[in-house]
Amino acid sequence: MGKKPQIAQRSPYVMDLKPGTYYWCRCGRSKDQPFCDGSHKGTEFTPVEVEITEAKRVAFCGCKHTGTQPFCDGTHAKLPVQG
Repeated sequence: MGKKPQIAQRSPYVMDLKPGTYYWCRCGRSKDQPFCDGSHKGTEFTPVEVEITEAKRVAFCGCKHTGTQPFCDGTHAKLPVQG
């Protein structure tokens, strides 16, 4: 991907999920973080489908720069400060 995603937040979204299919926002534009709300339309980004097979706690990436999409790998701690 050529463009970089927007940083939604500089920490993970830690949550308990029930089994099901979820769509992680890859672009950083969704108002329903960390999930996709279709805000990527017109960009080169698409959501990441995540299948949760058993209830568990997950840490979705909030900065959108993780190397282990869709889960946090600590990359947010290494990103330069914007501003």
